[in-house]
Amino acid sequence: MKMRILTVFATVALMLAMAYAVTAPAASKAAAPPSAAAAEPHPEIHDALNALRRAKEHMEHAAHDFGGHRVEALRATDDAIRQLEICLKYDR
Repeated sequence: MKMRILTVFATVALMLAMAYAVTAPAASKAAAPPSAAAAEPHPEIHDALNALRRAKEHMEHAAHDFGGHRVEALRATDDAIRQLEICLKYDR
């Protein structure tokens, strides 16, 4: 008897979980405001690009060389900017 109740309970729980998984993404998309659909894809990458460009500008005009690391940091920043721009091109 206990085994039958446990089996029925597990089956119902599994069915509810599957029903939620199927309906949850559709409900969240339907509830999204129209401005979210028109938003720029990958906002985090765009934010990172802006931050890297600001950091590069700061390093280029800084009064010191950051303990001898400015040249390498600028080179790494340029590489990171280039890679992120390539990533965005391949997303289109």
